[in-house]
Amino acid sequence: MSSNQNKELFETMKVPKAVRIMAVPTIIGQLIILIYNMADTFFIGRTNNPYMVAAASLILPVFNISISIASIAGVGGGALVSRLLGEKREEEAKKVYSFSVYLSLLVAALFSLTVLAFMNPILQVLGAGAETFEYSRKYAFCVIVIGGIPTILTNVFSNMVRSVGESKKAGFGVTLGGVINIALDPLFMFVLLPAGNEILGAGVATAISNCISCVYFIVVIKKLGTSSVLKLTSWRLFPERESISKIFAVGVPSAIATFLFDMDYVVLDRLMSGYGDIALAAIGIVLKVERLPLNVGIGICQGMVPIVAYNFASKDYKRMKDTASFSLKIGVVFALLSIAMYEIFAPSFITLFIDEPATVALGTKFLRARCLATVLMFMSFYHVHLFNSYGRGKEALFLGVMRWAAFNIPMLFILNHFFGMYGLVWSQLAADVLTVILSLETHRRYKEKHLDDVVSQSKE
Repeated sequence: MSSNQNKELFETMKVPKAVRIMAVPTIIGQLIILIYNMADTFFIGRTNNPYMVAAASLILPVFNISISIASIAGVGGGALVSRLLGEKREEEAKKVYSFSVYLSLLVAALFSLTVLAFMNPILQVLGAGAETFEYSRKYAFCVIVIGGIPTILTNVFSNMVRSVGESKKAGFGVTLGGVINIALDPLFMFVLLPAGNEILGAGVATAISNCISCVYFIVVIKKLGTSSVLKLTSWRLFPERESISKIFAVGVPSAIATFLFDMDYVVLDRLMSGYGDIALAAIGIVLKVERLPLNVGIGICQGMVPIVAYNFASKDYKRMKDTASFSLKIGVVFALLSIAMYEIFAPSFITLFIDEPATVALGTKFLRARCLATVLMFMSFYHVHLFNSYGRGKEALFLGVMRWAAFNIPMLFILNHFFGMYGLVWSQLAADVLTVILSLETHRRYKEKHLDDVVSQSKE
């Protein structure tokens, strides 16, 4: 897409078409991420070994923490690049891009080395038992220690490429890694490695696929040419202090919210492990299956953010509002359809991953309960993305912390205490009711204090 076409997308193209161009490749990429995340569980489940399935589910939150780290530079830097383009400040956008890449590389290396150094105590905290400990260690070594840096860089690059309107290229890069991972899983698990090492094979396949995806983005960014703002400058050439502050103002809240999201999974896995490995395997499968509408919703929001951010910065508030409103509507409709699908086909979804009767029975009950929160979950992270578009990290941080630290995680302990295993399952719905009420009120107050005033001034 040429720079003129990018400008048309941001400024004049009909909103439904612009959102479709930006969101559809991102949604496809998110679905491929979902598929390849589920592929590991699917192929591991073919062993009918619930301990391997449980081990993979234990590592998922730690793997997702690496994604939260990428949010600092990817979400914070990407949203700022879009706003700087809206302000016609291309040189500063180049510096922001470079700073974000160098920052992500440094933090990724530190994270991988930390996990390597403290692998055993981390696994113990996560709840790995005697049957799952060694499986968890092998999987974590591959996807986090070896694959950590390319995973984080891939996420940062995809956000940056999307921030300049190249959503198709960003979506393809994510899709490429997912497709390769799906192809390599059975090869390493059932052909190249001996029986009993299936989870190691899944980890190796994931690490290789993320490396290939990272290389793809490096090539794409290089081919965008010297006219693109996505061009590395010297690491000594820092962006303005205000720009650095804005990167962290949005990126850190996004990272904290994602981190707390993962901590919610850690706490859920930890508490569920008290009801046995079968329950742990069941909830591990459910946590992946239920991500279909979540990943689609994330794709919609990620497609929305650059357009909203650009028009917020260029003061085209009507286009900004229309884009946000359209994105909200299509996200809610898809969430409702997903609830109906899960309620009807829950047993079939669980059986896709494992054909062990006890695990299927529990997983079906868990999925039918947790899916009822789908619409509320979308509305919750939609508002966080909206504030990220505005550059309002303070509000995004507030909503993220309240959702996970004040509502979701405490609700796990409270409902587990009073209702046991099924209380853990229903905690998501109970917490998200409170989160959505708070999100709507926070956005209303922000509009009254800030947005309504600037909209009125722009009309005058």
